[in-house]
Amino acid sequence: MTVTGAEVSPDLRHARVYVSVLGSDTEKQATFDGLDSVALHLRSRVARQLQLRVAPEIQFKEDDTIARAARIESLLADVKKQDAAVARGRKDD
Repeated sequence: MTVTGAEVSPDLRHARVYVSVLGSDTEKQATFDGLDSVALHLRSRVARQLQLRVAPEIQFKEDDTIARAARIESLLADVKKQDAAVARGRKDD
């Protein structure tokens, strides 16, 4: 799990924390369930640490940027292999 970013509303009442989780759908769901279960605890710790009167409600959102980038890399590698195979086929002619 990697925290990739966060957005806080101007009134500091809401925070979205973007998280990238690699693994199966079951593992991702378990990770977000765990994060949701500790959100209230994190909220109180943030309030204490930052000495805020009102701490933001923390909401975790999936950031699939890393997974999408890996998919694009895989597709580009496949295209490169196909191009190389076509080029080898032309040399044989």
